[in-house]
Parts: sequence; structure tokens; C-alpha cells
Amino acid sequence: MANISTLNTTAASIDAVSSRLASGPSGRKPRRVLSRRNVMLYGTLIVAALYYLLPLYVMVVTSLKGMPEIRLGNIFSPPLEITFEPWVKAWAEACTGLNCDGLSRGFWNSVRILVPSVVVSIAVASVSGYALANWRFKGAELFFSILIVGAFIPYQVMIYPIVIVLREMGIYGTLTGLVVVHTIFGMPILTLLFRNYFASLPVELFKAARIDGAGFWQIYFRIMLPMSLPIFVVAMILQVTGIWNDFLFGVVFTRPDTYPMTVQLNNIVNSVQGVKEYNVNMAATLLTGAVPLIVYFISGRLFVRGIAAGAVKG
Repeated sequence: MANISTLNTTAASIDAVSSRLASGPSGRKPRRVLSRRNVMLYGTLIVAALYYLLPLYVMVVTSLKGMPEIRLGNIFSPPLEITFEPWVKAWAEACTGLNCDGLSRGFWNSVRILVPSVVVSIAVASVSGYALANWRFKGAELFFSILIVGAFIPYQVMIYPIVIVLREMGIYGTLTGLVVVHTIFGMPILTLLFRNYFASLPVELFKAARIDGAGFWQIYFRIMLPMSLPIFVVAMILQVTGIWNDFLFGVVFTRPDTYPMTVQLNNIVNSVQGVKEYNVNMAATLLTGAVPLIVYFISGRLFVRGIAAGAVKG
């Protein structure tokens, strides 16, 4: 009897397979690799990538060539003999007026501007965003409206009043004054991002902590901060790129001995003394842009997560 049952089961399975084969394939039809849609999509992406990568390629190969080879005129050809002398000169020897110390002085000025500006602005904005999202204090709506307006005021409108304020404070033309400027101008948009991110977190966590007797700072440090790494990365990248790439504030609120790296780069590229050294200019440009690029590539995935979470709720 067992053998007969096994035979019947096998026969039923064979019949089921035969019926499926007879009815033809099932499921979604596989897409062709060279379909019109794929050709258009990847073709557009390749063209866009080449559009942005070609200038970078020209800058890199030019910075590795000597001036005799550059004078031959073929900017797209790779260097026949690689030299790092333009990089060394851009960093330590290029002249800007009376100074011939390259970008090195501007680099350390930018570092001294960047670090306190990023730390202070992010710290204040995170606490302000946390308070606006979870604590309903008197005047919160008015404060939030002022932040929205402040986030979109053109910088150029505020330059002259800020010059007067910094002069009266005695810090105009110093690195401290520029740190204050970058910190103040970075806080409105950062506060909005932090407020939206904290508002997207489960409110039950905040209520449970309040029931357990946790106060303002306990909830902030023990609950909110451990869950907020993505938005902190977003804030850091926005501030690093904005402050490091800034030229307007650097040239207005500092003096030649405290110029940041971008102002030094402008002075090197636009110098009218001596021969125009394009390889040195390209090397100086790459050195100036290296810091924000490195920061973004290291934390790019967290940046996408944080900016998406911080833009969901208004």
C-alpha cells in the first residue's frame, strides 16, 4: 500500500509539472539589458558624469605637468613626465603680493575658523531644534518664524551692519570675528533641520522619559543624541562645506594675515606678478577643495539618511 501511495504522489507531481510546462512561462517577463529605457537612462548618467569629471581630469593632469609641456597646448593628454613640484609650490611657495608662503597659511587660518564655527553652531542649533520640537515654551512659534526668515535672508544685505557690530566689539579683521559670523549665519538653517529631525522621532520616547522623571538635559543627552547621528553628520557637512568654501565673508571680515584658504587661492590665481603658472593654479585649486570632498565622501551615506529624515516634517 505504501508503494502504491508513493507512486500516486509521484504521478501527481509529474502531472502538475507537465501542466505548468504546457501552459508556458509564468511571472514577470525579464527585461532586456539593451532596452530603449536602459540606453536612455545610462546614456544620460554617463554624459552627466563626463560633464563633471572632465574638468577634474584636466585639473589633475595639468597639475602634474611642467610648464614646458603645458605650453605644447594639449590639455587632455596625460603628463609625459609626472612632477609634484607644482603641488609643493602651491602649498608653500606661491606668492600673493608680498607674501610667498603659498596656501599653507590660509589652510591653517581656515582650520582655526572652521573648527569652532562648526562645533558651536551645531551645539546651539541642536539644542534649539530639540527645544522647538519637544518643549512648548512661550514664544516658540514667534521664534520659529524668525528662524525661517533668518534662514533665507541674503548674506549681502547683512554685510555692512555686521561690519559695524564687529568693529564696535573690537574683533573686526580677526579670526574670532569671522568665527562669530559663520556661527550666527549657520544656526537658522541648522536649527530647522534639527527641529524637523527631532519631530520625526517617536514622541512616545519623549513622553516615557518625562513620566520617568527625566528633565530637559537628561532627555537630550541620553535619548535624543544617541539617535541623532545622521542629522549631526548632515549639519557637519553643510557647515564644513559652507565655511571652507566661503569667499565673501573671508575677504570682507579678515585682513591679509588672517585670510582663509579660498581668499589665498584667489590671490594666487589672479596674481599678475611673473609668469602665469597654470599647473600651480590647478594644484592650488585641488588642495583647496580637498577637505570638503574628503568629508563628504567619508560620510555621504549618513548625509543622505539625515537630510531625508530632517526634511520630512515642517
